[in-house]
Amino acid sequence: MSTSSLHLRHNVRFEPLINGWYAWPLLIPPATYGMIAKNLHLRIMESFIQAPDLHRAAASNPAMRGGPFMDYAGATENVRSMVADLKRRAAKPIRIAEAIKELDTTVKAEARGSSLLPLYQRVPAELRGCVELCYDLYNQPRTRLIEALLYKRHYEPSFQSFAVSSVRTDDRPFVLSTPRICDKEELSFRLRFDSPIIDELMSMRSRAGTTDIVERLAEEHLEGSAEHRDLLRSLFTTTPRRVSEDAHYAGSRLRIRYFGHATVMVQSHSVCILMDPVIGYPVEQGIPRFTFADLPETIDYVLLTHAHQDHVMFETMLQIRHRVRNWIVPKNSGGDLQDPSLKLMLTTLGFHNVHELDELEQIALPDGGTITGIPFFGEHGDLHIRSKLAYHVRVSGTTLMFVSDSNNLARELYDDIRSILGPLDILFIGMECTGAPMSWLYGPLFTSPIDRKQDQSRRLNGSDFDSALAVVGSLQPKAVYVYAMGQEPWLKHISSIEYNSDSVPIVESNKLVAECQLRGVKSSRLYGSYQTILS
Repeated sequence: MSTSSLHLRHNVRFEPLINGWYAWPLLIPPATYGMIAKNLHLRIMESFIQAPDLHRAAASNPAMRGGPFMDYAGATENVRSMVADLKRRAAKPIRIAEAIKELDTTVKAEARGSSLLPLYQRVPAELRGCVELCYDLYNQPRTRLIEALLYKRHYEPSFQSFAVSSVRTDDRPFVLSTPRICDKEELSFRLRFDSPIIDELMSMRSRAGTTDIVERLAEEHLEGSAEHRDLLRSLFTTTPRRVSEDAHYAGSRLRIRYFGHATVMVQSHSVCILMDPVIGYPVEQGIPRFTFADLPETIDYVLLTHAHQDHVMFETMLQIRHRVRNWIVPKNSGGDLQDPSLKLMLTTLGFHNVHELDELEQIALPDGGTITGIPFFGEHGDLHIRSKLAYHVRVSGTTLMFVSDSNNLARELYDDIRSILGPLDILFIGMECTGAPMSWLYGPLFTSPIDRKQDQSRRLNGSDFDSALAVVGSLQPKAVYVYAMGQEPWLKHISSIEYNSDSVPIVESNKLVAECQLRGVKSSRLYGSYQTILS
């Protein structure tokens, strides 16, 4: 291979892992990672060891996809070895989880409205100095985590690695319940997520690199034999990679591209904005899609709406980090276990120019436009979470709003938004309106059992037909696109969603599209890929 014309093949998949499990937001902060490692990862793997056939049968049943069942056909002994390794490597975060439960039990039992000063002596050593005990105005006690200090004291980047392989299909096991055990056709790299070599490597998707990076990966980070080195070299080619001819847009009108799920790119002659990036890989047989080849070299702003795994996908974000000038995340009030700071998380992982945006706060764009933070209600099981934000974007004279998975719990909010920000041209709204129970995502963070009736009533759901139509009625957009439905095949490893024509979100979104069209409003439900250039 020539040292001056080496390219990364376009179908190479990079899966970031934390101690062998797919990396998603709650696995990064030390406190939440400890809770999930102890209360989810170990429990699932130990259950698999006890009844592997039960797990395999459940994982193969589409109706049970997304449940706590390992989808692994390999030897049980591999899982047994992984359990032992996880207990050894994650001993400190598991102890943090135990300390959180211990402190929570103490506070619940003894904080009855009197001074909390005596309880500070009862804080476990792992948390001492990293928590503040306080009451709210209803005399309910709470524990505020000093997140930045917890990172300084307990964050461990040695947990991080990558599984690398060539993509043939979109199929993958559901990653919230199945660890990643690499097979002979896959590579494993011990590589920190903040390593500059990641950005150097990912830039080779669009421009030539040298063999030096391959040798450094092999010598310093690759786990395996000479056979694995040959597999590593096969991921690169001397043939220049296909780059979409129109990835770099310089038109005079606004271009909107839908990449699937909640990923929308807005491009003008002066700015490129990308929402919630989740990018699919090219596969031999699959639905048409935009891929990394369709991204421009420079993305001015990436806007993240909330910290769920289908909106903050590190697998994509690490691969585009070198392209992005600014990352915009919701402002965080700080200190709640279930609501870690996205800014702190991303900066810890090596992302630069991460900016928090508050509700109704604005960022000025070069062409005189703005990005405005919009309150985001619902979709979090009624938990107290501030790290969520919808966005209003004004660019090249066009106004767009991305409300993601927001549930319209108060129409007055959108009446006020229209009054403050004026007429809206295009609305993007999610309608995954059934939603999993709150415990599906947040269950491992609880220190005591969750009441099943309460759990079932508190769903991770967005707008149905009535609430979405009310948003349309308030904002009066000229076009309405239903998005963020999780249907694309490259999302199923993190969403587990399988819809049919009778599924409630499909029925409800069909009703919205039909009603909008009846009212003379352009409308459709997006799937796979879509592009429009506004006149």
